[in-house]
Amino acid sequence: MTIEEKLKTLPSAPGVYFHKNKQGEIIYVGKAAVLKNRVRQYFHKDLKDPKTEALKAEIYDTDWLVVDTEMDALFLESEMIKRYKPKWNILLRDDKTVSYVRIDMKSEIPYVSMTRQPLDDKATYIGPFYAKLPVKNALRILRKVFPFYIKPYDNKKTLDTDLGLTPGIEIGKSTPAEYKRNLRKLIRYLEGDRDKLIKDLEKEMKAAAKNEDFEKAAELRNQYFGLLELRKKIVFSDKEFLDISSDQALLSLQKLLNLKSPPRRIEGYDISHEQGTNVVASMVVFINGVSDRSEYRKFKLRAQKNDDTGSMKEVITRRLKHIEWDYPDLIILDGGIPQLSSVKDELKNIPVIGRDKSGDHSKNAAVSIIIPEKDTYRKVLLKPDSHVAKLIARIDEESHRFAITYHRLLRSKQMCSNSNRS
Repeated sequence: MTIEEKLKTLPSAPGVYFHKNKQGEIIYVGKAAVLKNRVRQYFHKDLKDPKTEALKAEIYDTDWLVVDTEMDALFLESEMIKRYKPKWNILLRDDKTVSYVRIDMKSEIPYVSMTRQPLDDKATYIGPFYAKLPVKNALRILRKVFPFYIKPYDNKKTLDTDLGLTPGIEIGKSTPAEYKRNLRKLIRYLEGDRDKLIKDLEKEMKAAAKNEDFEKAAELRNQYFGLLELRKKIVFSDKEFLDISSDQALLSLQKLLNLKSPPRRIEGYDISHEQGTNVVASMVVFINGVSDRSEYRKFKLRAQKNDDTGSMKEVITRRLKHIEWDYPDLIILDGGIPQLSSVKDELKNIPVIGRDKSGDHSKNAAVSIIIPEKDTYRKVLLKPDSHVAKLIARIDEESHRFAITYHRLLRSKQMCSNSNRS
């Protein structure tokens, strides 16, 4: 099918599109409220922007994923740019368009803001997002459910106070502690932990009513129904709406590993420690090829020693005891044959591969994976620009980031504890 014929099949739905060059490499990822209108714009004769004209000259093919809402597209675009790192997203990007949501939970009375550049100030940063206006609109709606301040607290009553858009600390309606509890709920929602948050709110609401704490029950009820109503207006990256058959990386994994179907749930594991101290492990989860932070888990290893294979066996054993967590369709371990050998007995019915990074660590290095096969192991080198290599590298990068963040947290707490004792 030619690209002209493909353009005729574009749907009038929100989604994410992928422009590719002649070699099949993804060179640009974009989002659209209406795919049909947005993608066709690239092929109009009169494009005034020289950079976009240059991009157009390289486009040989286009693919897309349809999602449920425009906000789904916003968050999926962010994920796919992290995965593929397309060159034209970098060349065309204006830093003013990249934004993060910032909340400094260390402050006595935090406020919520947006910034283009996260700082190393230990505040919570959620993002990056590659469009500012949709995120601002989302926060405007969420503020009605979880009232928050949008500038440093000055103890003055404002119109926002009267409208119920602040927690009302300035008029004694709430306390800083209660406000922070609600901010943590807001953070959970923004980071993707929506379904569990709604279930938790329902449980808290019923418990408060049972204990005859009717004021708290009423507040929780408003939050609960507010989030249910919000689902109808705006959805943050609900991965269930993605068409799994459209993700070439998942199809490639299915073929490479001889799986019955594309792996819907992939779990990635990494170990982090410093010479056998503060040994931790991460479990990251990708649903239909997209990270789902609400499913991430971290483990503090019981055996605190410099033994990556033993640590990997411990964390996989502990993970499998959690039957309340969905079972993975594929597990990716950070490591090679030793790590795979240590868990093969535990993972008899779950496909598993190892990401072997013992060789070239450069950005353009081939992605090396180890595949167990009966009584032996097969090493496969994936071209770094292939869809499946990009996905595996993204999962590995995320599992490493999550593990080392937890390790640094424990190390920081230990240093503070040692300092207090001295």
